[in-house]
Amino acid sequence: MSDLNPYKIDFSGLKNGNHKFNFNIDIKFFEGFKYFDFKDSELVVKLNFEKLDKTFKLSFESNGNVTVPCDLSLELYKMQITSKFNLVVKFGNNFCDENDEILIIPYGTHQIDISQFIFEMIILSIPLKKVHPGVIDGSLNSEILNKLKLLEPKQNITQSETDPRWNKLKDLLKK
Repeated sequence: MSDLNPYKIDFSGLKNGNHKFNFNIDIKFFEGFKYFDFKDSELVVKLNFEKLDKTFKLSFESNGNVTVPCDLSLELYKMQITSKFNLVVKFGNNFCDENDEILIIPYGTHQIDISQFIFEMIILSIPLKKVHPGVIDGSLNSEILNKLKLLEPKQNITQSETDPRWNKLKDLLKK
């Protein structure tokens, strides 16, 4: 990871109470994690850092868009994403991040790096299947989509061509 110092929060100088931080996340942020699935990124992450006597409560909220290729047409489009994530930071003898919502940092630590939490929150907000809105509403004209339509299997099965056993099963549904 290079140049992620803006994502390190020095909490030793903060007073108890709420502190607000804003982070603009661009494509360079993801390149720092060697993640190249996005072609562009325009995200804003807001962090509410609540410092208590022995713990911290971090509330992350991201909003914006990322440019991704469609899984069907390979056309690039801007996908709007929003996500939220809460994290409780406690002090302990050893570092422990086994729980998704609780982070234990060693006593004597004076700063916390939140870049990994921002990265995971954004990546997990992306759906597994990314489909261009033009594919859904039928307005996208693409060579790949046209080729897929040509290769689509043609099925012109009429009622008389279906297996008669299915008709008996359909009768059971009517009863």
